[in-house]
Amino acid sequence: MQILFHGHSCVQLTSRSHSVLIDPYLDANPAAVVKSEDILAQYILLTHGHDDHITDAASVAKRNDATIIAVEELAEYFAAQGAKTEAMHVGGAWSFDFGRVHLTQALHTSSVRTADGNRLYAGVPVGFVVEMEGKTIYHAGDTGLFSDMQWIGRRFDIDVAFLPIGGRFTMGPAEALQAAAWIQARHVVPMHYGTFPPIEQDADRFIENLSRMGLAGTVLSPGAVLKLG
Repeated sequence: MQILFHGHSCVQLTSRSHSVLIDPYLDANPAAVVKSEDILAQYILLTHGHDDHITDAASVAKRNDATIIAVEELAEYFAAQGAKTEAMHVGGAWSFDFGRVHLTQALHTSSVRTADGNRLYAGVPVGFVVEMEGKTIYHAGDTGLFSDMQWIGRRFDIDVAFLPIGGRFTMGPAEALQAAAWIQARHVVPMHYGTFPPIEQDADRFIENLSRMGLAGTVLSPGAVLKLG
């Protein structure tokens, strides 16, 4: 199995038989090194409805005949656009042909911006725990620190955790270090930083601080691949 990081919060999990894309934000992402038309995937997971997480979801889903997995309200929004969808909710889990998906809470908001500039309620924000090809991946989504991350660490044997470190709109590095200590993943990858000036962070320093805590981590540049044995 391999994990391809597309920048910001966009992550692609690929096994021998399936590819799962999380939070596709590519064409408008100044850090991305691929375009949405380059993506091949059978499933798309969406943590919430903000522009920098869903912008390319509909186009990628329709071109690939892929299924979007999201909370019910966000799934209905994309179903109305002609995409195939599977609705879930926080605390729920479901097995798909690529693996099992668990929805965790996330402390954030979720809305979809319409063409006229208004916002539609898009359900609650979530994180995902994905069990796929014998590996367990936690994508925290956009979130602040919350104490139930301790439970997530106890409930799941996590191989890789993607944690936001940008601050201002999500956890910053200090909070993400606490989250990493609670989750105890074998590997931590920072995300949701550096795309825009308000979320500039020193990711290398974050990894150094992880190491001082006895935890492993890697800074992935857009286009970089993390291979799991």
